[in-house]
Amino acid sequence: MGAFLDKPKTDKHNEHGLGNGLRYGLSSMQGWRIEMEDAHAAVANLPGILKDWAFFAVFDGHAGAKISAHCSEHLLNSITSGEEFQPSSIAEFETDGEERTISKIKKGIHAGFLRLDESMRQMPEVASGADKSGTTAVCALISPTHVFVANCGDSRGVLYRAGGIGFSTQDHKPVNPTEKERIQNAGGSVMIQRVNGSLAVSRALGDYEYKNVEGKGPCEQLVSPEPEIYVERRQDQDEFLVLACDGIWDVMTNEDLCAFVRSRLLLSDDLEAITNHVVDTCLHKGSRDNMSLVLISLPGAPKVSEEAIKREQALEELIEKKVTEVCECEGPVSIVQIMQALAEEQLPNLPPGGGLTAKRGFVDQIFKKLRPECANTDNDAFSSDCCT
Repeated sequence: MGAFLDKPKTDKHNEHGLGNGLRYGLSSMQGWRIEMEDAHAAVANLPGILKDWAFFAVFDGHAGAKISAHCSEHLLNSITSGEEFQPSSIAEFETDGEERTISKIKKGIHAGFLRLDESMRQMPEVASGADKSGTTAVCALISPTHVFVANCGDSRGVLYRAGGIGFSTQDHKPVNPTEKERIQNAGGSVMIQRVNGSLAVSRALGDYEYKNVEGKGPCEQLVSPEPEIYVERRQDQDEFLVLACDGIWDVMTNEDLCAFVRSRLLLSDDLEAITNHVVDTCLHKGSRDNMSLVLISLPGAPKVSEEAIKREQALEELIEKKVTEVCECEGPVSIVQIMQALAEEQLPNLPPGGGLTAKRGFVDQIFKKLRPECANTDNDAFSSDCCT
């Protein structure tokens, strides 16, 4: 934890798919971290009686990748194997009424998290103490009528609806009053905004060295595996759902990220490309963490707009013109000089939420083409930009 590379690993893992009227794309990048500890899950069509449901999740591991990887493979089954999701219970959903049905599903998700956390204690590496890793988790179960988002830690889920934030999960940090109270009741302390001065999240799966307080239940320990569960009835105005780790949220607010994603959806329906653009933008905004993002496009998502495409083309023509002018100057030129020159131009129609930093990749392409001798030796290639 806390170790960084001399140069970020920018290779990305991508996936995409569709089912049940949903489309999704995801991107993950190791970035500056010495190890890739993030994991994810994406199933647009669940098997069997839940065939009309979908499941998506992001796991942000720490102190190793074993727990996050295990959760990505087993959390869904841990949830759906409970009695609340058995065929007899699912059949009762239609007659139970909305309130009772929601209560049963929330109970099933809650039990699934705790069941998985307890079972992982028996993994040989964990039981021996050789592996002390843990992970945050944010997951979404999407039914034909509702969106259920469960959050444990500081990864985050945000639903964008009708031009604004429909809802957002809340991060579980040790300084939050309710979290701090539980930590202190379990005999711990919050120092430098961390559990016992060490762990930066107050809820997580794994992290068993923080879950051994005698006389306390699993949700009363220094670190709790209990998810906070949010339920939203689906609406025609629902546009997209984003699940992401804190490597994204460290440098973009909910509003910034949603505005940026929406502006890209007006330009392309390639969700992988959009998530890649988000990750690259966050890298250049200064994120030093692993980064993972799942973008789920809902039926109300905006369609590609010819007008938006023309605006983007005009912006890129203007950027290319200015970069060319800078590169025509004699002597060495750096990407920092170019970005500063562009910032001074106060360019119109920059991507909302991303700003000039979101065009950094495009600027790099032009720079490498015009001045390869400078671009190939530029020590500032991965520096963060303060230009917005």
